Amino acid sequence: MESTYEVDDELYKFSLVRIVGLMDRLISTPFTASSTAAEVLQDVDLTGVRAIVTGASSGLGVETARALTAAGAEVTIAVRNTTAGDAVAETIERSTGGIRPRVARLDLADLTSVTRFADAWSGPLHLLINNAGVVTGGLERTREGWELQFATNHLGHFALATRLHDALALGASDRDGARIVSVSSTAHMRSGIDFDDLHFERRGYDPQIAYAQSKTANSLFAVEATRRWASDGIVANAVNPGGIATGLQRNFTREQKESLEAAEAAGVFTYKTVEQGAATSIVAAVAPEFAHSGGHYLDDAQEAYTVPDDADLAQHPHGVKEWALDPTTAKCLWTVSTDLLSGRAAGLAFENR
Repeated sequence: MESTYEVDDELYKFSLVRIVGLMDRLISTPFTASSTAAEVLQDVDLTGVRAIVTGASSGLGVETARALTAAGAEVTIAVRNTTAGDAVAETIERSTGGIRPRVARLDLADLTSVTRFADAWSGPLHLLINNAGVVTGGLERTREGWELQFATNHLGHFALATRLHDALALGASDRDGARIVSVSSTAHMRSGIDFDDLHFERRGYDPQIAYAQSKTANSLFAVEATRRWASDGIVANAVNPGGIATGLQRNFTREQKESLEAAEAAGVFTYKTVEQGAATSIVAAVAPEFAHSGGHYLDDAQEAYTVPDDADLAQHPHGVKEWALDPTTAKCLWTVSTDLLSGRAAGLAFENR
């Protein structure tokens, strides 16, 4: 098939000049693309740390929950299917020598479920790992009429974090800081936020563009959450785990699979193991370099360099587009998200904190 990853040499040269000037200001860590979650946590003691990992019934979420538990954290696995969650908890218990995560039901596409989960939380929260994600092969909507990928990947996590703000603030005062990890993707480079038609009510539906929009939203959430909540000791960072074969791809259409194959062939990514993919989430969660610094986008365990919105994905697979870090867009998205949730859940106090 015709590749969509052709190189524009002039744009590439311009981008390189711009990037060279930014690289020396980026936050770096000792870890690399080949590091594993266990390696990041080597000699790290998380005893007393309370963590939530959403979507931990398969893939990256399982390894993230396992690694945190093995390091001593008190982990809650937040999943739609608690039977699957119980099976994961049992596996983690066996692998960690008797430490079993708690399992709680959470359906991010259902605001009632989000509210119930958050309201049941008691005490401090130190780590919120917004890991869950959904990919659809066609247009699906929530009961509110919201496009499902945006509703689940962004709005559900936004609602969860907002309702858990006080628990995170309590955790921050308890341990000198609390962190949110927002799992994004290289896919964010395909689309910014279309505020005129967030839910594809007028434009033609493209599931890849819808997914990309939701992943850009995940990054923008980290920017604005940090701006609003850093004074409470809470920081948020977005991460790109890289290319990992997980259950997320099970609903791919033929066109989506072909696009993924073309991206791999063009060198946009090489597949990682699940253990390697979870490493960047763990870096954002525990690395001292990000203890009090948020609003960043991490790739391969480092802060990623920023590229223009028209930059080519094939040339910058480890970059982050400006539209995913723009503070004005992030503030606007926060307001729009709050308004959407308030419209659906009047009286449930989704505050524009």
